[in-house]
Amino acid sequence: MLLSKGVAMFKPGVGLFRFRVAGFSALILAFVLALAAPGLVWCQTQGQGQQPPQTTPDLGGPSADSGAIAIPKKAPVDNVPPPPPAPAEPKIKLPEGTPAFSMRVEVPEVTVDVGVLLEKNHMFVSGLKPANFRVYEDGVEQKIEGFKRIDAPITALLLCEFASRGWVFRMDMLNAAWAFTQQLRPQDYIAMMTFDLNTHIVSDFTQDKRQIEQGIGRLSAESYMPMAFSETNIFDALSESLDRVSRIEGQKYIVLIASGIDTMSRLTLDKILQKVKNSQDITIFTLSTGGFMEAMVGGSGGMMGGMRDMTYLQAENQMRTFSQMTGGMHFNPRFTAELPDDIRTINSSIRSKYELIYRPSNTKQDGSWRKLRVVLVDDEGQPLRMQDEKKKQLKYDIIARDGYRARQEVE
Repeated sequence: MLLSKGVAMFKPGVGLFRFRVAGFSALILAFVLALAAPGLVWCQTQGQGQQPPQTTPDLGGPSADSGAIAIPKKAPVDNVPPPPPAPAEPKIKLPEGTPAFSMRVEVPEVTVDVGVLLEKNHMFVSGLKPANFRVYEDGVEQKIEGFKRIDAPITALLLCEFASRGWVFRMDMLNAAWAFTQQLRPQDYIAMMTFDLNTHIVSDFTQDKRQIEQGIGRLSAESYMPMAFSETNIFDALSESLDRVSRIEGQKYIVLIASGIDTMSRLTLDKILQKVKNSQDITIFTLSTGGFMEAMVGGSGGMMGGMRDMTYLQAENQMRTFSQMTGGMHFNPRFTAELPDDIRTINSSIRSKYELIYRPSNTKQDGSWRKLRVVLVDDEGQPLRMQDEKKKQLKYDIIARDGYRARQEVE
C-alpha cells in the first residue's frame, strides 16, 4: 500500500525489473537532452537574429573542416625605424650690419661665321685649325671657346627686282635665280619674292625647289609683256625681307638680285643701312643686273650719260655695302656665262664656313655696336701665308661680319 497505484498493479518480481529498466531509460533520456540542449536553445533564439554558437578548434587540430591555418604575423609598420634626418643646410653668417643680397651675372656668347675663300677660284679653304684664327672685338683679342666646321642646309630668300626697267634687267634676274635654284639641295629651305613699287610673294619657304622653278617660269612668261611699274623701291623691299627672315631661328641668307637703283622708297639709305647693321644672323649676298648694258653705254659722254653712269655706280656701291656689312659677297657679272660660277661661289660660301664662339671680355649690356675683325695666323702667330703646288703665294678673302649689336640690359 506504500506504492502508488500504478506500481500496485505490477506483479511481484516483474515490477522490480520494470523499475530498473525505466530508471535506465530515464538516464539515457537525460543524457540525450543534455547533448541537444545547445541546439534547442538556438532553435528558440533563431527568430531573435542570434547566430548559433561556434567553437574555434585548436590550431592545426581536427574538426569538421580542415581547421584553421597558422600564419606567422608580420611586424607592424610602426616598428620600422625611421630614416635618418637630412643634413641641415649650412648657414652663412654675414657681418653685422650687412644686408642680404643675391647677384646674377649673364655673360652672352657671340657666334661668328667665317668663310675663307681663295681669290683666284673662290674655293673654300679647308683644314684650318682653331689656332689659325684670331678674333678681335673693338681691337681687343678674344678667347675662342668653340670651333667647328659648318656644312649644313641653308635657309635663303631670293629677293628679285622685276619691274619695267628694261628687258635686259629682267632676263639677268631670271637667269641668276634659275642658276641658284639648280644648285639647291633637298634639305634647303628657299623662298622667292619680287619687287617693283611693291613686293610680291612668288613662293613661301619650301623644300620643294620645283615651286621656285614654276614661279620663275611664270615670271619668264610675263617678262615679254609690259610691266605695270618702272619704280624699284629696293630699300623698302629689303626692309620687309629682313623682317620676314628675322622671325626664323638660326642663320638666314638673303640673295638680292637687282639693279640696286632705288626710286621712291619710304626709307632712306641711312635708315636701311642702320637696319642692315642691326640685323642678327642674316647674311646678304648681292648680284647686280644690267652689267652688260652698263658696260656698253658707260662713258658715252654728255650730261645724261654722266648722270646715268653716276646712278649705276651709286647702285653698285649700295649693293656691295649691303653684303659687306653682313659678311656676304657682291657680284657684278657682265655676261650670262658668268652666272653659274658666281652662284657656285655663293653656295660654297653659304654652306662651308667655320663657326667661332667666344665670350666677350666686355660684359656690359649697353646695346652698343661692337666692331669685329678676324685674321688668320700660322703656328708662330704670324699672318698666314698660303701656297699652291708650285710654291706660288695664294691670296684669300676672309668673309665675316664686321660687327654686332650688344644686348640691351632690361631694367
